[in-house]
Amino acid sequence: MLELDLDARRGSFHLQVQCSFTAEWTVIFGPSGSGKSTLLRLIAGLDVPPRRGQDRARIALNNELLTDRPGGAAHKPGPRPGERRTAFVTQQPGLFPHLSVAANVAYGLPWLVETERKEVVEAALEIAGGSGLIARPTRDLSGGEAQRVALARALAPRPRLLLLDEPFSALDGAASDGLLERLQAWVRANHVQTVMATHDASDALAIGAEVLLLREGRRAAMGPASVVLAGERERLVERLGGSTQ
Repeated sequence: MLELDLDARRGSFHLQVQCSFTAEWTVIFGPSGSGKSTLLRLIAGLDVPPRRGQDRARIALNNELLTDRPGGAAHKPGPRPGERRTAFVTQQPGLFPHLSVAANVAYGLPWLVETERKEVVEAALEIAGGSGLIARPTRDLSGGEAQRVALARALAPRPRLLLLDEPFSALDGAASDGLLERLQAWVRANHVQTVMATHDASDALAIGAEVLLLREGRRAAMGPASVVLAGERERLVERLGGSTQ
């Protein structure tokens, strides 16, 4: 379970979210500018509230405090970076250009011997649909291929918490659907709590996720995708000329 109590100002934008993610897979849904990426960055520890000011960030995973910083109070140290075991896949793959695909995926596995590392890298690339990319230099990858490699790099160390920010934006519908199906099976098999930000309701509906609906930095609704996104589902069906029955 991931528990959040966040109150953060970024310029004129104000994010206020207090909730718990209890499902295996939670989708943060909302229009551009609703705070999806800001929320993920706070959870990942990439956006850290200042020691002074009004920001508040309390985040706990399975009752283990990751961060606790009330506005105006000193920061209570959380786990060291190596202990957080959170993987974050953003819209920009952020691959290391001087490393091969294999070396990028293996980057978070320094403790494994070479043969074990190779097996883990191959397995992660297979889930991401990038098995044929293993020997390629990163500079030759398309946008969709780079996203696959970035996802494989995140999966390889088997994190406790997987954060995804529009991870399939460079993939077409069929490729995205296949990847989502394999990833869902991996998440279930490895008991990895996953939080994905998207503005595509079809992703949330396809996996039957728990959904947090954000509007202007506030929690507008939370619950099963079939309930929270019922209106979005009807619009999708109408667009395809089908029926909701």
